[in-house]
Amino acid sequence: MTRARILSAFLALSACAAPSGDYPSLLPRPIERISLAEPVRPVAVATPDAALDSRIAALTAAVATASGRFDTAVARARPAVRSGTGKAEGSEPWLGAQVALAGLDVARTGIDAPVADLERLAIDRAAAGQPPYPALDAALERATRTATAQRATIAALTAALR
Repeated sequence: MTRARILSAFLALSACAAPSGDYPSLLPRPIERISLAEPVRPVAVATPDAALDSRIAALTAAVATASGRFDTAVARARPAVRSGTGKAEGSEPWLGAQVALAGLDVARTGIDAPVADLERLAIDRAAAGQPPYPALDAALERATRTATAQRATIAALTAALR
């Protein structure tokens, strides 16, 4: 008898759960079948440009010249910074070291113009919708790395003076 009651209770409850109306299907709708993935686009390849190559070569030469001048200024400034290290502020060796560091700052600015010109070339290409130019990107990366190294050299010499 208990089995019969359980079965009848089950049937009664399942009858309450039966759908009484028209419900939508749980299958994916047409809008859900649309792919939202980014379409695959071919990568544009830069065509050789002789005028741009010559401009890059000129700016790379300017970076090398500025880097050489900075290296010469560093060679002159190191002894002055060494002699001013640990000396009282305002003393003759300390002032000489400050002047040498100021000279390094002036020598470092020589690289700013060619780096800015390389950046401008890259920005202009991007603004025009042209693909990246590998030679330009490499020259800009080298020039930026050189400028960063120069700033680090000045910072290290300034820290050694304090």
